[in-house]
Amino acid sequence: MKHRLRIGVISDTHGLLRPEALEALAGVAHILHAGDIGGPEVLEGLGKIAPVTAVRGNVDRGAWARPLPETVLVEVAGNFLYVLHDLSRLDVHPRAADLAAVIYGHSHVAGAEKRDGVLYFNPGSAGPLRFHTPATLGILEFEGPGIRESFLSL
Repeated sequence: MKHRLRIGVISDTHGLLRPEALEALAGVAHILHAGDIGGPEVLEGLGKIAPVTAVRGNVDRGAWARPLPETVLVEVAGNFLYVLHDLSRLDVHPRAADLAAVIYGHSHVAGAEKRDGVLYFNPGSAGPLRFHTPATLGILEFEGPGIRESFLSL
């Protein structure tokens, strides 16, 4: 039996790290934060669960946020994932770049769709409730070829 690799995906925490989010992410191998983190304490809390890769969102300002990249390419189980905050700022052609997925946030709306063979995945917002959207995060599972995505309500 092959080992299944689980990655947590979170975005738009805006300084709030819910206990439900920490519980939902327990046991993941890695956490991707797609921006609008809101403060270093969020990354510190997530880092107690698993290694964290984060990008800077439009509300992430100050000395703590300056070292964060606006985009990052992550390799997971032979799959390349491109992480950014605002999808409208996508600066690569995902198919040409051989990406398996584009991970983003900003809209606070969870969603997943395949376009030209590439998964576009937004975990929604795990932070304060805004815009009449529920608090959610995402899980990506890698086992063999392909990625299986799911959302968890907080």
